[in-house]
Amino acid sequence: MQNFTHLDAEGTARMVDVGAKAIQRRTATAGGFIKCAPETVAALRDNNLPKGDVLTVARIAAIQSAKITDKLIPLCHSLPLDRVDVDFEIKENGVGIRATASTSAKTGVEMEALTAVSIAALTIYDMCKAVDKEMVIDGIELLEKTKQ
Repeated sequence: MQNFTHLDAEGTARMVDVGAKAIQRRTATAGGFIKCAPETVAALRDNNLPKGDVLTVARIAAIQSAKITDKLIPLCHSLPLDRVDVDFEIKENGVGIRATASTSAKTGVEMEALTAVSIAALTIYDMCKAVDKEMVIDGIELLEKTKQ
């Protein structure tokens, strides 16, 4: 069997032991996009949707989800997050989402950034689905990760 970090010699899933690694400052940025109808984009821009302030709720959901990523993804380590920033860019065909997470830890923080973007997109979808049946969540990806 290849050297998969999350499998032991018998092929059983396991959490990677990062105990011997040094604590380093780590940052990760992820992005994604939710395609929306022009009417939905206008309602988002004007904060005029039936369920309220969609982007504020999506930002809070994103931050909250980043903080519990280890509860959502079985083999992720618990990380002490120093910050989670979530930004939205309203475009003519939807909303760009960008999340940056930072920690001082022994392992990377990319799953927290990716989770934040994913949950922000799902929250936007949930809060807009009554007015837009054609939304598409697209292009969720890790944009950058650093360690110092």
